[in-house]
Amino acid sequence: MARSYLKRAEPRMPADRRALEDRVREILDDIAANRDDAVRRYARQFDRWENGTFRVSDDAIRAVERALPETFKEDFAYAHAKVTGFARAQRESMQEFQTEIEPGITLGQKLIPVAKVGCYIPGGKYPLISAAIMSVATAKVAGVGHIIGAAPPRDAEGIYPQTLYALHRSGADEIYCIGGVQALASMAYGCVGMTPRDLITGPGNAFVAEAKRQLFGTVGIDLLAGPTEILVIADDTADPALVAADLLGQAEHGPDSPAWLVTTSRRFGEQVLAEIALQLRTLPTAAIAGKAWETLGEVIVVDSDEEAVAVSDEYAPEHLEVQTARDDWYLARLTNYGSLFVGEQSTVAYGDKGVGTNHTLPTGRAARYTGGLWVGKFIKTVTWQRLSDDASRRIAPIMGRICHEEGMLAHERTADVRFARYAPKNV
Repeated sequence: MARSYLKRAEPRMPADRRALEDRVREILDDIAANRDDAVRRYARQFDRWENGTFRVSDDAIRAVERALPETFKEDFAYAHAKVTGFARAQRESMQEFQTEIEPGITLGQKLIPVAKVGCYIPGGKYPLISAAIMSVATAKVAGVGHIIGAAPPRDAEGIYPQTLYALHRSGADEIYCIGGVQALASMAYGCVGMTPRDLITGPGNAFVAEAKRQLFGTVGIDLLAGPTEILVIADDTADPALVAADLLGQAEHGPDSPAWLVTTSRRFGEQVLAEIALQLRTLPTAAIAGKAWETLGEVIVVDSDEEAVAVSDEYAPEHLEVQTARDDWYLARLTNYGSLFVGEQSTVAYGDKGVGTNHTLPTGRAARYTGGLWVGKFIKTVTWQRLSDDASRRIAPIMGRICHEEGMLAHERTADVRFARYAPKNV
């Protein structure tokens, strides 16, 4: 494949994760053994939360509702309506069914919502208000029976007010002011007043991601999401200033956020490089975005649209924008991405904040084998079967012989006894 780099990311050494893994394991083991006492200790240590109470009261929620400006509530309502509307459309695309696969053998599929879910909303550098809609509201549409929302304290008063409002309005049945590893452990083990969850969701830092990885099995998880990513495919019909703005828009997440441009025009790539340098002079978050671009930004020039698709699918980005003269051609052929934004009128910020699609997406090339969070993640697709007497007798010898070949003789016997039980009575 012909490709050249006008800018290439600095090589990254494989991270030694052992210290992180060991520390998270130590915290999880401590909480599993010492439960609420350990959670309170870590809340003081990591969140500086001296308040012994974690569950947010109805009075505190009502106070926040009264204090927030109406413009915020209206904007939130718009985003909430779009995300839940799309989630409902996805839910309606899923179907239960049954089919008689052959006479007397009926197979079926049922869709059963997860009973208890915990949704974590990070605080960190930016309070991700929209994350509450993406997780809590989507779980609500799926029909989840009971939802806990958790977020770290922003200050001594508790959760960032807009985040608390978002958790409540999205449908959380209980809300807890607690962050990090201790939040996920509490949801998994049932600490500080929570009941144990069946599934936990939500983005977060490296400690949160590692906690989810280690807790998987004790509970289900949505996916392991690392630093956010963007890849833009653009040709010389695109606006270099707009593409530069979109690349920097994702780079401001943190210095470990890659931003990649794949273009069929060397001249266009050079224009985007110049625009990025220009925009960084006045960008309020230039210290963060500039570092990310300096170390992880790339501009890749390819010879054809086909090569652009191949490079993009190799990178398998979390967010993928297409700004070309052949947007529909790309839409039909691209396969590896978390969410795709077609045309210059779309931008990652729309998807992140509430255009309707979910923003919890695969990173680190995981888009090669999975999509992001969606309503189906909160629903178990289970199967059932029912056989007539004649059908059971008919297939018993076949299944019995397969069992025998595997050496599973007790299995074989379960088929044999049915062959005898359902023999014709009048023969």
